[in-house]
Amino acid sequence: MSTQKSGLKLIASLEALKGVVSLLVGFGIHELAGQNIQAFLENLLRHCHLNPANELPGLLLEKAAILTPSNLNLVVIGALIYAAIRLIEAYGLWFGLLWTEWFALVSGAIYVPFEVYEVFDQQNVLSVIVLGINLAVVYYMYLLVRKPKQE
Repeated sequence: MSTQKSGLKLIASLEALKGVVSLLVGFGIHELAGQNIQAFLENLLRHCHLNPANELPGLLLEKAAILTPSNLNLVVIGALIYAAIRLIEAYGLWFGLLWTEWFALVSGAIYVPFEVYEVFDQQNVLSVIVLGINLAVVYYMYLLVRKPKQE
């Protein structure tokens, strides 16, 4: 297998992982509809021995507090649409469809300014890692789409 195909399959796997996680989140939120999501998450964090005062668990609880029954369906629909896009992109990259190479380049590049902002705003290792991975994907896809295709 060529290095190019290996790179595409790696990126396809990353996109598929994002799609599956989004599906799990969407279905999980849908399953929790009608329950006290805040209390559920607090119990889950306690069960996992995570301190709700720490940055990431605290952020999760903060975001859960804004979920109301009226906007819950929108969040679920958004998660499912995002999952569908990521899974279609993963399929296309895995099988070397040209349009998905361009799509991966553009969709990855769109996030860069937000991720740069996040690095300066949050100043944590996770933000830097996410930005680094996305920059590597965008750069790889850029090199790939500008290279003449040899068939």
